[in-house]
Amino acid sequence: MSRLDSFIRRLCAQRDCLVLGARLIADVPGPVLEFGLGNGRTYDHLRGLLPEREIFVFDRRIAAHPDCIPDPEHMLLGDLHDTLPRASERIHEPAALAHFDIGLVDAAANAALCAFVAGWAAPLMARGGVVASDQELAAPGWLALPLPGGVAEGRYFMYRVTGA
Repeated sequence: MSRLDSFIRRLCAQRDCLVLGARLIADVPGPVLEFGLGNGRTYDHLRGLLPEREIFVFDRRIAAHPDCIPDPEHMLLGDLHDTLPRASERIHEPAALAHFDIGLVDAAANAALCAFVAGWAAPLMARGGVVASDQELAAPGWLALPLPGGVAEGRYFMYRVTGA
């Protein structure tokens, strides 16, 4: 498979998982957490899917289209190792949905980052909430969900937060 075809499949999987996640949290109160603003496409999509929800976004730096940048109150800017441990100071209620688009090229660094974010993000999540991720994450009380039809196993990951 070409890198272009792989990219297209990843974006389709991402979209389909976010649509499913939005449906699954219909009765779960709380904001949305977006890890990885990038160019703002996913953030913009989440605003359309969940217009009534606050969306808090984490990223190292802003490189998004100007129309796809959250206001400063909802942008947690800096390294996740600094911003995630302090996130509860800004996010005052458990999140219904979290989306992670954080994969790194280096496998060892990627594994360390996934362990870190899962450990710190878990307490920010509401019981019944949903996590969608481009990386496999492991946290106590996160149960793997079936992926939407057409999304290959291992392409994306979804979890229901059941509690610890």
